[in-house]
Amino acid sequence: GRAALAPFLTCSVVVSSFSPALWRLLFCVVALECLMLSTLIELQRLKRLDRTGWVLRGFANGTESVAAHSFGVGITAMLLADEVRAQGVLVDVEKILRIALLHDWAEARVGDMPRTATSYFGAEVREEAETAAFRDLAEQVDKDGALYTKLYHEYEARNTLEARLVKAADVIDLLVEALALERAGGRGLDEFWQVTENPQLQLEGPAKQIVDDLLQSLLKARAEIISRPHC
Repeated sequence: GRAALAPFLTCSVVVSSFSPALWRLLFCVVALECLMLSTLIELQRLKRLDRTGWVLRGFANGTESVAAHSFGVGITAMLLADEVRAQGVLVDVEKILRIALLHDWAEARVGDMPRTATSYFGAEVREEAETAAFRDLAEQVDKDGALYTKLYHEYEARNTLEARLVKAADVIDLLVEALALERAGGRGLDEFWQVTENPQLQLEGPAKQIVDDLLQSLLKARAEIISRPHC
C-alpha cells in the first residue's frame, strides 16, 4: 500500500515546494492555453459562416465559407509572393501568410457584412466594428497587440508590400470563385468583376505586373465562358 502511494506522496512534496513565482507561471500557462482554446473554438465559426455575396445572389448556402475564402487568399498570396521574390523583390512570406490567415477573423463576431448593409450605415462604422471585433478576439492570444493586431492594422492601412499583396490575393480569390461559379452555369455576377476596372491595389514594379497579368488572364477566361451559349 505505501509503495503504491509513493509516486503521489512524492508529487505532493514537489508541488508543496513550489514558490509563489512558479505558481504564477503555471497559472499563466494554464490561462493562456484556455484562452487559446477559446479563440480556436470561436474561429471555428468561420468554417460554417457563408460568404453572403453569393447567397444574396441566389447561390445555395454553403457555396463558400469565410474560412474557405481565407484559405484561397493564403494560397494566392503565397504564389504571388513567390513570383515577386523570383523577380528579385524582397518580401516577407511569413508575414504575408499570417495576414492572409487573420484578415477575416473579425467576421467570426460581426459576420460577413454585405455591401448593401454597409451602404446604409457607412464604411466607417463597418470598419470600426470590425476593428473592435478583431481586437477583442485577438487580445485573448495577442499580448499587448504586438503581433496579430499589429498585422491586422498593417493590412487595413495597406502600408507595406506584404499587406498590398494580400489585398491583391483577396481580390483575385474572389474572382477565381466567381469564375468557378460562372463555369458551373451561374450568372448575374458582373458587379464582382467591376473591381478589375480600377483595383486600386497600390502595387508597383514587378508586383504590379504580376497581378495585372493574372487579372487579365481571369478576364480572358471569363470572356470565353460568357461567349458560350447559355441554356
